[in-house]
Amino acid sequence: MKSQKILNFSPPALLAMGFLSFIILGTILLKLPIAAEVEVSWLQALFTATSAVTVTGLAIIDTGTGFTLFGQIVILLLIQLGGFGFMTFAILAALSLSPKLGLKQQIMAQDSLGQTSLSKVTFVAKGVVIYSLIFELIGTLILTIAFTPIYGFAHGLYYAVFFSISAFNNAGFSIFSDSLMSLQSHYIICLSISFLYILGGLGFLVLMDIKQNKRWKKLSLNSQIVILATLILNLVAFILIWILEANNTLTLGTMSATEQMTNAWFQATTPRTAGFNTLDTASLNDSTTLLVMLLMIIGGGSLSTASGIKIGTFIVLILSVVAFLKRNDEVRLFRHSISKENTYKALAVALITGLLIFVGFFVILLLEPKLQFLDLLFEVISAICTVGLSRGATGELHDGSLIVIITLMFAGRLGPLTLAYLIATPRKSRVKYPSTNIQIG
Repeated sequence: MKSQKILNFSPPALLAMGFLSFIILGTILLKLPIAAEVEVSWLQALFTATSAVTVTGLAIIDTGTGFTLFGQIVILLLIQLGGFGFMTFAILAALSLSPKLGLKQQIMAQDSLGQTSLSKVTFVAKGVVIYSLIFELIGTLILTIAFTPIYGFAHGLYYAVFFSISAFNNAGFSIFSDSLMSLQSHYIICLSISFLYILGGLGFLVLMDIKQNKRWKKLSLNSQIVILATLILNLVAFILIWILEANNTLTLGTMSATEQMTNAWFQATTPRTAGFNTLDTASLNDSTTLLVMLLMIIGGGSLSTASGIKIGTFIVLILSVVAFLKRNDEVRLFRHSISKENTYKALAVALITGLLIFVGFFVILLLEPKLQFLDLLFEVISAICTVGLSRGATGELHDGSLIVIITLMFAGRLGPLTLAYLIATPRKSRVKYPSTNIQIG
């Protein structure tokens, strides 16, 4: 009965309360003396907890040197909880207490997990946890082999566990002060971490679809689109960044061809919400920085550990523009028609994200007049898209700006999901109004 009362909250309220409870708990734990090697203020603890739960990765205290082993484990658990998603835990908790959810709760779970079939809700909720643990275990095994010759078995195993969880959940937290810049020539480590966050960014529905159907033609249209778009975005970004940074002596310019290829790949794939970096982000050319910001906004797949506006939203927006220019009556994709509801939802998600970026950026510009325009814009986009990349501005922000960034990280993790819940239950009015045309363009 108690679990059903909890689930009687509206989905947006339930999600917000769930993530907020994890953040508050994490803040309290990180404020404990045993959690840090340095003095941590309540605001710093709140910022770190929010960054971990929202799987962002922005940090104002060095994770490796500023926090004790206890503090690092707390951060790791917060990342894992944020990656799983509170709704998944709510559903699994309810299922453990009662064999069946009520119809209202099933519909709520259906909306939260993006399922059209109520019978699949339980399967997907459990799959989120199982798939996360499996891929994190595989990542741990590979990275332990790679880290052990460098740091020894004990430290190598711990680093492997930390980076596997942080990477698959697209969190971007590192226990090294320079993220992964000191390991930019270790190909196995860089490539393993990149494939972990790419897999995490595909989305659990896609991963389950691949396991069940195995053949390309049998995959759902959503899975095909996410996989194709991820592949194209990664390859195009990889080529562009390699070209743009090849002569930059502060990034790829002094590396061998193999090192350039590895680091260009890593830097091309990490912006879509992973947050690690093997190159100095502040030293990237302005053209590369602009490309990185676009990739951060696009993000990963739906129901994944990634954020941003999501690949599906990006594809629908492009197809809608193409359909309009061609004067088509409907938006089409691979002999399928995309519903108007999907188009409206994509437009709403993109517009809301854009407005959040504008408002957050405007406020921070007022609060931080001495910092660089580009650095602050990059910081805001990284926060709202829960990426975690920074050009070095995070540690220089004043308390008011940190609160803005905290709010953006929280909104970025909840925003598109909350919007989906609001749109999930259409409210049709019987009142009809006369149509009109408004001049556009």
